[in-house]
Amino acid sequence: MLLVLGIGAVIWGLGHLLGASKTARLYMLGLLYVIVLMIQVALPEGHGLRQLTGGSPALWLILGGFVALGLAYALVLRRVKARAQAGEAARAADVPAKPGRMSDSELERYARHIVLRELGGPGQKKLRGAKVLVVGAGGLGAPALQYLAAAGVGTIGVIDDDLVENANLQRQVIHTDARIGMPKVFSAQAAMEAQNPHVTVKPYHRRMDPGIAEDLIADYDLILDGTDDTDTRYLVNRVAAAQGKPLVSGALSQWEGQISVFDPAHGAPCYQCVFPVAAAPGLAPSCAQAGVLGPLPGVIGAMMAVETVKLLAGAGQPLRGEMLIYDALWGETRKIAVKPRSDCPVCGGGS
Repeated sequence: MLLVLGIGAVIWGLGHLLGASKTARLYMLGLLYVIVLMIQVALPEGHGLRQLTGGSPALWLILGGFVALGLAYALVLRRVKARAQAGEAARAADVPAKPGRMSDSELERYARHIVLRELGGPGQKKLRGAKVLVVGAGGLGAPALQYLAAAGVGTIGVIDDDLVENANLQRQVIHTDARIGMPKVFSAQAAMEAQNPHVTVKPYHRRMDPGIAEDLIADYDLILDGTDDTDTRYLVNRVAAAQGKPLVSGALSQWEGQISVFDPAHGAPCYQCVFPVAAAPGLAPSCAQAGVLGPLPGVIGAMMAVETVKLLAGAGQPLRGEMLIYDALWGETRKIAVKPRSDCPVCGGGS
C-alpha cells in the first residue's frame, strides 16, 4: 500500500513541476486508484503484485469511500459559496449605494443613453426622476409605454378603462393573446415591469373624466395623449394647459399619423388652438371604422416616446409649434407650423 501511495505522491509532484492542472492530476490519481482496485479484484490471493499494492481490496474501498465523501463535501461547499456570492452581487447591483445614485445594473442598462452627448448621465438622471402620465394603453400608448419603460423614466402612470381584446393585438404590441380579457392597464404594467424592474408603474383602470383629471395630472411632469376619444383629448388638453404641463399628442387614421407637442407655457399652441372644434360625426372615423395599418401606431407611438425623452432631458428641439405628419403609404413625412390663437378658450384668454 505504501508503494501505491508513493507512486501517487510522485504523480502529484511531477505533475505540478510540469505545469499540469489540479484537475488533470486528480484524474491521474483516480486512474491509479482504478488500476490498483482492478489488481486487487482480478488477481488471486497471494499474488506478488497484489501483495505489493495492499493485499486486500477492502482497504482501498474504504479509502475510496472517504475520498469520495470529502470531494462531495467540497463540491457542495463550493456551490453554496458561489450561490451566496452571486446573491450578494445581485443585491449590490440592484440597490444603489446612495439615495439617488444609479445602481451598476442601471448604469449598464442605460449605457447607450449615457454615451450620447445630448443626454449623458445628467439626462438619464432626469429621466429616472421624472413622472409621466400616458392617457390610453391602446395603439399609441402601447409602444410609447414600452419605450418609456425601457428608457428608464422613473414613474409611469397609465390610465385606460378598456380590456384587452383579440382585435387589439394586430397593433397594440404591449398586450398578448394570453392577456385577452385583462384590463389594458394591468396588461401594460406586467409587460413594462418585466422589461424594466427599475421603473414604477401606476395603473389606473378607469376613464379619464373631469372628476379626477386635475388631481391626476397634477401628480405628473408631462402628459402623453394617445386616446381616440375627442372629449378626452379636449379634457386632457384643458387641464394640462392650465397646469403648465407639456402635452405630447399623437393621432392615427388608416395609413397616416401625426404628432405634436402642445405646450402653451413655452409659447406653443395647445390642442384646441389647432383643433378649435371637434370634427363633425363621420368626418373623423375611428380606427375600428376606417381601419389602421398595424405598424403605424408603433411608428407614431415611438416618436411620442422620443419627444418625451427630449422634453424631460432638455435635449434637441421638441415639436413645439410644429406638427409632424407621416404618410406610411407613400413613405413621406412633412412638418407644418402651428401657432397659438389669441381667441383660444383654453390658452388664449378667450371665452
